Amino acid sequence: MNPLNLLSKVTATVWLLIALGLAAIAGVQTWRLKTVEVDLARHEAAAATDTAKRATAYAADSDKTAGREQTHAAATQKASDAFTQAEPQRVLDLAADIARARGLLDSAVDRAARYRAQANVDAAACSRLADRSAALDRGLAEGLGVVAELKGALERRDAEVALQGSVIDADHDLLSADH
Repeated sequence: MNPLNLLSKVTATVWLLIALGLAAIAGVQTWRLKTVEVDLARHEAAAATDTAKRATAYAADSDKTAGREQTHAAATQKASDAFTQAEPQRVLDLAADIARARGLLDSAVDRAARYRAQANVDAAACSRLADRSAALDRGLAEGLGVVAELKGALERRDAEVALQGSVIDADHDLLSADH
């Protein structure tokens, strides 16, 4: 056997083995690349599905929140309207009570003049009695006027408290709907 011929066969075999090794490495790398591409496609699909689910949930939550806010606004408006509609009657009632108290005061002034006239008959004893009676009448009439004003203020305050209670209830309903 010719050593040159043997060397050329060994060299050819080595090159053949190197070529086969490179081909095997290229095949393995191709297979790994395809695996990574498949995994990436799966991940992208999962991310797209997750994004779609979140968008749907956000839209549903937005609709639900909008509904609760609309209910809250309607309840608040209803309470405000009830308060506003009741205000003229409260004002009329207060005006009537004050007019009644003023009438009593005018009446007390008339009675005081009458008491004074009666007192002129028996000057000393009746004058004191007339002064006392006039003071009592005046105090009664003034007290009724104060009571009427306080009653009006109290009714307005009660109506305001009821309005605030309705608004607080509407706020509570809005906030408790979140849970």
